[in-house]
Amino acid sequence: MLATLDEGEARFEELGQEIDVAQRAYQRAAAELSERRRLAAQKLDAAVKKELTPLKLGRAVFRAAVAPRPDEPGPDGFDGVSFQVSTNPGTPLGPLTAIASGGELSRFVLALKAVLVARDGKAVIIFDEVDAGVGGAVAAAVGDRLSKIAADGQVLVVTHSPQVAARAKVHWRVAKSGKKAVTTSVTPLDDEARTEEIARMLSGEEVTEAARAAAHTLLKGEGGKAPKPKKTRKTKRTAA
Repeated sequence: MLATLDEGEARFEELGQEIDVAQRAYQRAAAELSERRRLAAQKLDAAVKKELTPLKLGRAVFRAAVAPRPDEPGPDGFDGVSFQVSTNPGTPLGPLTAIASGGELSRFVLALKAVLVARDGKAVIIFDEVDAGVGGAVAAAVGDRLSKIAADGQVLVVTHSPQVAARAKVHWRVAKSGKKAVTTSVTPLDDEARTEEIARMLSGEEVTEAARAAAHTLLKGEGGKAPKPKKTRKTKRTAA
């Protein structure tokens, strides 16, 4: 410390030069990182675009926007990165979370996850209500995409959609009970119980014969196993 003080201004000049060298090295590294981000963003845009059509978002546009901000340096470079979308032809791009509706947001997230999973090659993926806000043909499309992702790894899906549940190879029913102390149970379903559960998901509190028939058709249509619906059976159940 005393030696440094004795050096005085000479040492200060040397430190200033070291700072200049460090700043130039940072600028070079940050500029290189920015270029790599730009190229990666272009690849991500193209990959996500391919995912959007099967998810009934073929007319939507997705862009990973990389905005260099040299006056805002940080440990990860000087780029600002955001996801922007346009869900209708001719409309300007805007922030994903502000532009997309709940159902659209779920599908954009699924498209992103599908692309990133394919890149990283992860063996186990968990989707928690990624089908939120969608139904009918769109829910069926989401279920189909999840099924294809599962072909290359293990996929666990938490869902309230019968169209998505019907695409599963194995089905568990998750139920909560109790008022003060809530207990969660997880029950594996055989073929008959699975048909009954999907019928409940279709009809609500009271399971009707029409719902059982629809569940049977949905499961068989998706390649699943379902016993023939029993016309005489009537039950009343509370949704999980």
